[in-house]
This record gives sequence, structure tokens and C-alpha cells, in this order.
Amino acid sequence: MADPIRVLVVDDQDLVRSGFKMILSTYDGIEIVGEAKTGAQAVAEAQRLKPDVVLMDIRMPEMSGIDATRAITGNPLLSKTRVLVLTTFDIDEYVFDALAAGASGFLLKDADPDDIAAAIRVVADGDALIQPSVMRRLVETFVAARPRAGWGSAEAADGRRTALASLTDREREILMLVARGLSNDDIAEELFISPATVKTHLARIMAKTDAHDRAQLVVFAYETGLVTPAGK
Repeated sequence: MADPIRVLVVDDQDLVRSGFKMILSTYDGIEIVGEAKTGAQAVAEAQRLKPDVVLMDIRMPEMSGIDATRAITGNPLLSKTRVLVLTTFDIDEYVFDALAAGASGFLLKDADPDDIAAAIRVVADGDALIQPSVMRRLVETFVAARPRAGWGSAEAADGRRTALASLTDREREILMLVARGLSNDDIAEELFISPATVKTHLARIMAKTDAHDRAQLVVFAYETGLVTPAGK
């Protein structure tokens, strides 16, 4: 049997953490290995436990879930740890920032237990939680409302430009199609190549852009201006 998915639960409310732990403990293949009530604790526990998935609340004292997510996904020793952010709204003003910080998707706190367990499995497998077309609409909403100067430090912007310049023409083409919501099969059909070839290209694109998953590729494409919101 496969090893269980090791989960760290992070939320500043004791009842919420207890609820997630109680619910998730009933599912085969999921193991709760720890909990944290602040962003700083989340980072420390992630470093200590090296979980497969972190369920991360966004709004917490001391250090926000966004900053904690950035610290976790930016740590080379936690390269296999995925972050699934928790929100009370389906389109929260912080969701895009969380994705840009390295989260693999987001989940509503009042989601059905089966959906929560499924989300954990999806993220643990290295996929984005949000369907590509939904991700595209979400990203477009926030990119359209955010000035170009809001994409972080000059150093970060230089890094993104360097990564973009390292992509081949074919890799750029595939990245644009990913950002527009096409699946691997759709991309293969569009470019007259095999799905296996698409996966190979995606692996190379992720390595060059330091992206964890498809969600991060979509964010990168919009951040660099490779793809712009509809109507722009």
C-alpha cells in the first residue's frame, strides 16, 4: 500500500483545527501529523515535520498564511510540500496572492468533507486544485485589477524575466495554452503532438520557472505579461 498523505493543519481557531483533524482522520490514506495556529508556527512545523500537504488558513496573527506559504514553498528542503490555502470566500482578495506565493490551490472552509479529502489528494499528487479554466478566470480577475508595479520586488521581476527568456518558442507556446485553460489533451490536439510530449515540455517549463504545479504556471504567465487578461 502507498504511504499515507501526511497533512499539517494550520488555522488560528482551535475549533476549526479540531474539526479538520477529526474529519480527515476518518479517511484512508490521510494522516494528520501536526497542527499550528499562527503562520510562524506553520513554517516551523513544516520544517520539522516535512508534510506532504499543508492546509493553510490565510488570515492569522503574527504571520499571515500568505507569508507562511511563501516561506514554505521557497524552502528547498520543503520542495515536496504542497500548500492548500483555506478561505471563507470562493473569490477572496487574498486568494491570488496565496497562489502567487506558491500555493497549489484553495479550498472553502465549509467544503464537503469528501471534497476536502479529494482536494488533499489532488494537491499531494502535484496537480493544481482549481480546474484550468476556473484558474484562468480567477487570475484574470486579479491581474486586471492590479497595477503592473504590484508584482513584487525588482529582483523578483528580473528573475521572472530571466526565466521567461530561457523558454524555447515551443515552451512559450505551451505555457500560453496552459494559461488559457487548455488541458494536456487539448494542447496536444492544438499543436499536433502527443500528450506525453506535452507532459515532457511542461516538466521542463516548471523546472525553468521554478513552478510547483499548473497553478503556478498560470500565475507566471500573467505576471510576465506572456498572457494578458481578456480585453487587454
